[in-house]
Amino acid sequence: MKLTTSNLAASCYKVVVVGGGTGGCSLSNWCHKLVPKGQIAVIDPADEHHFQPGYTFVGGGLYKLQQCIKPMKEVLHPDNVWIKQAVKKISPTENSVILTDGTKISYELLIVAAGLEVRFDMVENLPQALLHPNVCSIYRSDLAQKTNECLHTFNKGTTIFTLPNAPIKCSGAAQKICYLADEIFRKRGIRDQVHITYNTFASDIFDVPKYAKTLNEIVKEKSIELKLLRNLKAVDIPKREATFELMGMDNKPTGELEIQKFDFLHVAPPCSAPQVLRNSPEITNANSFLDINPKSLQHTKFANIFGIGDCLGSPNKKTAAALFGQMRTLSKNIPRFLEKKPLLETYNCYSSCPLIVSFRHVVLAEFTSEGPHETLPVNQAKPRLISFLLTRYIFPLIYWKLGVKGHWLGPSTVRKILHLGASKE
Repeated sequence: MKLTTSNLAASCYKVVVVGGGTGGCSLSNWCHKLVPKGQIAVIDPADEHHFQPGYTFVGGGLYKLQQCIKPMKEVLHPDNVWIKQAVKKISPTENSVILTDGTKISYELLIVAAGLEVRFDMVENLPQALLHPNVCSIYRSDLAQKTNECLHTFNKGTTIFTLPNAPIKCSGAAQKICYLADEIFRKRGIRDQVHITYNTFASDIFDVPKYAKTLNEIVKEKSIELKLLRNLKAVDIPKREATFELMGMDNKPTGELEIQKFDFLHVAPPCSAPQVLRNSPEITNANSFLDINPKSLQHTKFANIFGIGDCLGSPNKKTAAALFGQMRTLSKNIPRFLEKKPLLETYNCYSSCPLIVSFRHVVLAEFTSEGPHETLPVNQAKPRLISFLLTRYIFPLIYWKLGVKGHWLGPSTVRKILHLGASKE
């Protein structure tokens, strides 16, 4: 991997990849064999690559933060060029991207892997509230560490966990940390002194009924108060109050507000499309996400633009598992595009969320837009030790050894083997 500054970078590349997160690393590493050496540029300013699904484990005390971090140069392919800058704007009619320092880089094929932007600022007073010892979030690396410290020092009172009415990275993580908090409080012998409330904007705890049934039973067993149709709007630290707007069944605010007192607050923050896409309306939908065909992952208007990951305006959940499912489709369609062949429409909005419900059990939710789409030949809605072991040990190994290296295209092959070939992609 050649690291270069923008002023030393070539002015044109065969393939330009915007973003060096999971999608950018995985797809650029896979694509290196399609073009000559030095003809793929990955543009990202970060020094480090983070295994963000691991933040839940950090918050729950099962990982150290450093287990989730590697230097960026270690996860990018040596044949590719790393431009250590950020993209300010994409100009699709000129087949170019503009960097923050004004440098113009042209491309023949553009891969947008810009991720999501975490927006604590979208909740009133939340950025300031996060400075308080008992307000935290696993959605940022330093705050994930703080979450673990809080859960081990908090002694009694009311705890609130939230899920916003907005796009978000792995929406299931908001309730995972709630379950781990319950485990920690029980282990510390203070659970009877702590009231736990989980507030979600949605009308049920999970939007796939098979898994929602199990999770509703779990919150009852754990004596977690489930509050539906509530979206966090503001935090008042002096009063220790969280203000929620009440939602209707149509997913729209009713205009009513509810104030809840708290002693400990964990916030899953709203997210938005990244700034680069908000600056590039020619390629986005009304919500500023990349406007792609959700089955082929090609842009709806500009044929030489593809996308992967959280920045897509597709209906799948925004998870690493969804991204690796997209990798399978892109591994077919990018070569077909370069060879001027018709594209395949094979992505089925697959996603997965390993819901950690205790220190030994996981509900391994796997689904498409049509419902459950499970890999193991057992009922994955049942909390299982094997699912926990996969989540705790095997999935991170797959991520680092196969995923970001471009060698993991989702579990469909494993699924076919375990189901004796009788399953769909």
